[in-house]
Amino acid sequence: MEAHGSGLRRVLLLSFCVAGIWAAYIYQGLLQETLSTKKFGEEGKRFEHLAFLNLAQNVVCLVWSYIMIKLWSNGGSGGAPWWSYWSAGITNTIGPAMGIEALKYISYPAQVLAKSSKMIPVMLMGALVYGIRYTLPEYLCTFLVAGGVSMFALLKTSSKTISKLAHPNAPLGYGLCFLNLAFDGFTNATQDSITARYPKTNAWDIMLGMNLWGTIYNMVYMFGLPHGSGFEAVQFCKQHPEAAWDILMYCLCGAVGQNFIFLTISRFGSLANTTITTTRKFVSIVVSSVLSGNPLSSKQWGCVSMVFGGLSYQIYLKWRKLQRVQKKKKT
Repeated sequence: MEAHGSGLRRVLLLSFCVAGIWAAYIYQGLLQETLSTKKFGEEGKRFEHLAFLNLAQNVVCLVWSYIMIKLWSNGGSGGAPWWSYWSAGITNTIGPAMGIEALKYISYPAQVLAKSSKMIPVMLMGALVYGIRYTLPEYLCTFLVAGGVSMFALLKTSSKTISKLAHPNAPLGYGLCFLNLAFDGFTNATQDSITARYPKTNAWDIMLGMNLWGTIYNMVYMFGLPHGSGFEAVQFCKQHPEAAWDILMYCLCGAVGQNFIFLTISRFGSLANTTITTTRKFVSIVVSSVLSGNPLSSKQWGCVSMVFGGLSYQIYLKWRKLQRVQKKKKT
């Protein structure tokens, strides 16, 4: 009876995590799309300063992680010092900025699909630079994802979707997304190196360190450089309070979503988190297509299915590998 109760609690907690991640990031995606395509006020002005979203996200997540550390930290030491995140902070500032800027040139579904192909640069780097040998099923996953994204990019986008973009330019938009993935790869590798050197570093420490440096770099970029548009972004928010509200909600969604991701990884492992976030991306495309007026053709839906079929197969392969490792531990 006790085991049954424990199992039920785990199912309820997992459902809570799924609902939290989906709600936070799907709504954040809708806000991101709104801010990049909506025309505000009677003049019909667009919010052109999308890099400002990263600065706002950094500030909110910095404050959020500081509060979480004060509330939940056991006061132990041994975590990575704040200065150790400076290099990862650079790539974590540039990468997401490119991903957001891509929304000026391609639709939100196209951006989500392009950013779902993270395995492609990882496997290319692994095979070409480090000489890692991958299995045939792993190459099949990569082929499905790469093929789906490529075909989606080559298919004609609906005129309704194109009319919403600030500066339609598919090659530039996809190029920015893939650069975003490349910078993300360096950021993840640096974070892994930091946690290996300082094993007592927890998720909140990483969040605090990354967002501290992200805030510094973005403040310099937005307000310190001659071409910086920080003051213009602030002025735009003063003139259009609804844009300021959307930005605040966008940032809070990111902070809350991180909470649910940390909870999922700590209780159910990274594989469960990967599964939840992958399905969330698919749902985001469906929601964008239905609610935001980004109609996809049947061929484009075929490409989307191809990409997420490859991602789902990759998750299955990871699950099988995990099962084999656990079986060996038992024997």
